[in-house]
Amino acid sequence: TFPEFVLVLMVDEVQVEYYDSNTRRIITKQDWVDQATRDKDPDYLERETERRKGNQQVAKGNMGTLKKRFNQTGGAHIVQRMDGCEWDDEDGTTEGYDQHGYDGEDFLAWDLKTLTWVAPVHQALTTKHRWEQNRAFMEQYKYYYTKECVDWLKKYL
Repeated sequence: TFPEFVLVLMVDEVQVEYYDSNTRRIITKQDWVDQATRDKDPDYLERETERRKGNQQVAKGNMGTLKKRFNQTGGAHIVQRMDGCEWDDEDGTTEGYDQHGYDGEDFLAWDLKTLTWVAPVHQALTTKHRWEQNRAFMEQYKYYYTKECVDWLKKYL
């Protein structure tokens, strides 16, 4: 059966990891990932598999919320999220992004420069306001995309 949840990790447009709700484990797609995790962080796959399982549960809850907001009771629907960071090892600049889509349309996007969420559809306004009012959540996002994510790139690449 087709998995309910799929998470793919990409580095420089190359797939390096795959996780889905059927296998419930990370499958590495590049030999260098196996080597890097074995050498630098032997607990990585176990820890990140548990994180993916958590992501899966959050996504399931989000799907229910979105179906209500869009007044949908059935059918197949798709939630997409693309997030990550970029690091220029020559000048040290970093960028972070987090974009959410629903049924192929933009739903919510994070603006790192202004630390705000951009909501192109009115169904996203409730989430935008709730997240922006939670200062700890916003600071966590900023820290993740400017520090943790970049540190991951520096450690493994």
